[in-house]
Amino acid sequence: MSDRCLVPCLSTLPFFPLSQGDILMRTILPTLLATTIVLLSTQARSAVRAESVEASTSEQPNFVLIIADDIGFRDLGCYGSANARTPRLDALAGESLRLTNAFLTTSSCSPSRASIITGRYPHNNGPACELHQPIPWHLPSVTGILREQGYYTALSGKNHMSWSQPPQDVVVPPEAFDKIDRGVNKKATPKNTGGHANWVKTLQDRPADQPFFLWLASYDAHRNWDADGQWDVAKYGPQHRGDDLQLPPAFVDTVQTREDFASYLNEVTRFDHYVGEVIDELKQEKIWDNTYLFVLADNGRPFPRGKTRLNDDGMQTFLFLSGPSVSSAGTASDSLANVIDIAPTILELAGIERPETFQGRSLVPLYSDSQATIRPYAFSEHNWHDYEALGRAVRDKQYLYVQNDRPEFASQGPADSVRSPTHQDLRAANERGEKLSDAQADVLRAPRPAQELYDRQADPFQTHNLVNQPEHASTRDRLAAALLKWRQETGDSTPDQITGDGFDRETGVSLKLGKKIRAKNQMPPPGHDRNAERVNAEGV
Repeated sequence: MSDRCLVPCLSTLPFFPLSQGDILMRTILPTLLATTIVLLSTQARSAVRAESVEASTSEQPNFVLIIADDIGFRDLGCYGSANARTPRLDALAGESLRLTNAFLTTSSCSPSRASIITGRYPHNNGPACELHQPIPWHLPSVTGILREQGYYTALSGKNHMSWSQPPQDVVVPPEAFDKIDRGVNKKATPKNTGGHANWVKTLQDRPADQPFFLWLASYDAHRNWDADGQWDVAKYGPQHRGDDLQLPPAFVDTVQTREDFASYLNEVTRFDHYVGEVIDELKQEKIWDNTYLFVLADNGRPFPRGKTRLNDDGMQTFLFLSGPSVSSAGTASDSLANVIDIAPTILELAGIERPETFQGRSLVPLYSDSQATIRPYAFSEHNWHDYEALGRAVRDKQYLYVQNDRPEFASQGPADSVRSPTHQDLRAANERGEKLSDAQADVLRAPRPAQELYDRQADPFQTHNLVNQPEHASTRDRLAAALLKWRQETGDSTPDQITGDGFDRETGVSLKLGKKIRAKNQMPPPGHDRNAERVNAEGV
């Protein structure tokens, strides 16, 4: 289609008779004419693009990974939330395979993302197992491998991933992305700083002659909340009301806590809307049927017993898998999965050989059999994130076993959660001597048990520790042996000295240590003494 065929359409423009004045002819009509040409030309180019893209990507599949920031799996409607308003994700559940036993390797921002993109456990990413630290230069990314094989790769939104500087005169893996942008539009009305402002544009602006991989990452729902002040009722519907909510069991019931939770749920709803926009664009461009979509979160919710924790509210994530080879769309799978399984899945779907550095297992068997077994265990870590911490966990479908290597400390969550009204209201209730529930008391408990065992099915919030009960001794020993084997084979370790606190444990306020003291406090990460960043063993 060419622009020339659009010219006859101009006859539909309004006609202003001369009696209305020459000024109308000299100003309004040319403006309308130019605007109409631009609009029709854009439509024509979109139609041509849709045809060419459909043809050019008919052989190689495309990939879109959408990752939320700090959204708990329980806070989506299709995962059972009584509060959530997530119509687009709930609709996606009807077009995808929804995993109900998918777990993170760590519930900590940059380490979690590093783990996903490298297909490796956090301690096997060296310094990157701790917040804000870089991935070792020699480790490839799934996106870099795709780029090397002719894919266009782009990141729009929150990045929080980096690689260390390589030595001189060495061959380095390809860079992860062709293009990176922050996904922010401060000029919009209302402005959008949620990381998703450019998601659709990133999709539209990709090269038409290449298959693509897009990493679309929101800042929703990371504290501090900004959705409340950027709310668009036409897009998102009404805001959540605190007095309408059903609170999680670790929260005390106060007005401030309800308002805090309502603001978080507004961010969840906003994220949901922009996931829908991407899906709509994929369908409009007629590439939905040749695109594999992954939707997940990097962490648990930023509240007590959520983010950074080894229990399910910290480590479990929603995970949607859609694409042309999914045979049972609209169903749920309880097959055990780990987010390091995503990278090998993508390369297998693309027909590209996986590197030896990947430690995950491909999820491709689930695309044809939703109940296929991928792995017997899912392993997770808690390393430094604002506070000194070292813990490990292993799960099967029913049980969770935890080892606390710093049991003297409370597991109160990250500093932004500690500063929150929800945490401070819980702390105040405790100081007033109010009786706390098991879930609430667990947030502040110190020292903690060195070992924990929970029946995830009978005790979904993991408040009843079974580790010392004789009838569960065989389960404890089996999981402890699996965890020990994994730690030994993957080069994990328990250093005597690890990075210390950067924030006050009661208030969440920065200790303002300064660069010199922070550098002095930065200890080698777990596994450093065993060269874990060079270990590729799966450990299962």
